[in-house]
Amino acid sequence: MRLSSRRGLVATVGPGLAYLLAFFVAPLVVIVGFSFARADPGGGVRAAITMGNYIRALDPLNLMVLARSAGLALLTTLASLVLAYPVAWAVRQMPRNRRIFALSLLVIPSWMNLLVKNYAWIVILRRQGVLNTLLEWLGLIDGPLPLLFNDGAVLVGLVHTYLPFMVLPLYAALDRMDWTLVEAARDLGAGGWQVFRRIVMPQTAAGAVVGSILVFIPTLGAFVTPDLLGGPTSLMVGTLIENQVLMVRDWPFASALAVWLMVLVAGALLLYRRVTPAGEERLS
Repeated sequence: MRLSSRRGLVATVGPGLAYLLAFFVAPLVVIVGFSFARADPGGGVRAAITMGNYIRALDPLNLMVLARSAGLALLTTLASLVLAYPVAWAVRQMPRNRRIFALSLLVIPSWMNLLVKNYAWIVILRRQGVLNTLLEWLGLIDGPLPLLFNDGAVLVGLVHTYLPFMVLPLYAALDRMDWTLVEAARDLGAGGWQVFRRIVMPQTAAGAVVGSILVFIPTLGAFVTPDLLGGPTSLMVGTLIENQVLMVRDWPFASALAVWLMVLVAGALLLYRRVTPAGEERLS
C-alpha cells in the first residue's frame, strides 16, 4: 500500500515538480551564480566571486531607475484599481447568462501579443496619430500634443495590459459578497459612496489585495511597454536589465539587478504578511 501510494504521489506531483525545477529553480540558480561573476570585456562571463555587481546596482542612478519603476508600478496599480471596481460592478449586475460573455471580452484581448497592443497605442498617441488628429479636427488643440515617449504613455500601456488582472479578482469578490447588506444600506438611506465605503470595500478588500499583487509585481519588471512607449526618458529597471543583457552584454550586472528586484518584491510580500498576519486566510 505504501509503495502504491508513493508511486501515485510521484505520478501526480512528479511532473509538476520536475517542471518547476527545470524552468524555475534552475534558471534562478544560474542568475544568482552569474550575479557573483565578472563581465568579460568581449561580452562573456569570467568566473569569480565578487559583490561588485550588487554594489554597483546601488549607484544613485540605478536607484533612481528603481524608484521610477516602483512609482510607475504603484500608479498602474492604483489606476487599475480605480478602473476595475466599476467594471467588475457592471459585470456583476448583468444577468448571469451574460456575465461569461462580458468576462470573455475582458480576458480575450489579454491573449493578444504585447507588441501588437503597444504598437496600437503608438498609432493612437503619436504626433500624427488618431488622438491628435481627432483633437485637431474638433478644434480643441492648435498643434499635436506630445502624447508619446513619456511616463504618461507608459502608464496608459501598462494599465491597458494589466487591467484584467485586477478586474477578475474584484469580480470574484463582488460575486461572493453578501448583497443583502447593500440592499439594507440603501433602504436605510445610504448614498452610493457610503454603500461603497462601508459595505462593498470591506467585503472586497481581499480581492483588491490579490489584484494589486497581480498587477504590481509584473509591472515592476516590465520592459517591453516602457521601451516602446516611453523611450529613453522613461527608463525602468526591466528595460535597464534588457539593455545590459542585449546591448552592453554585461550579464553579471544584469543578473545582480534581477536579484535585487526579486529581493525587493519578496521583501514587500513579507512585509505585507508581517503587517497582516491573517492575510493568507483573507485572501483565500
